Amino acid sequence: MRLEGWHLIIIIVLVLVLFAAPRLPGMARSLGQSMRIFKSEVSEMKKDGPPETDPASSDAGEGEVVNHPKSTGAASGTGSGTDVPPSNRA
Repeated sequence: MRLEGWHLIIIIVLVLVLFAAPRLPGMARSLGQSMRIFKSEVSEMKKDGPPETDPASSDAGEGEVVNHPKSTGAASGTGSGTDVPPSNRA
């Protein structure tokens, strides 16, 4: 005799009813409370989040620095035009 999927489901349900029956109401209550908390947190995050902007309308690409001042060789002190601060060693 082969055990099929529905046979296993019946066996699992019987085992749960026989051995876990006293704990089932507590587990269901805990699961319901967790779901309520999760739903309230998700709705709170939706309310508190900044308004979403259309990423296609932005001029900046992904990972691009926006409104960064351009450095010049004389202003940075290095003469290479990079954003490396001058060393403090004498």
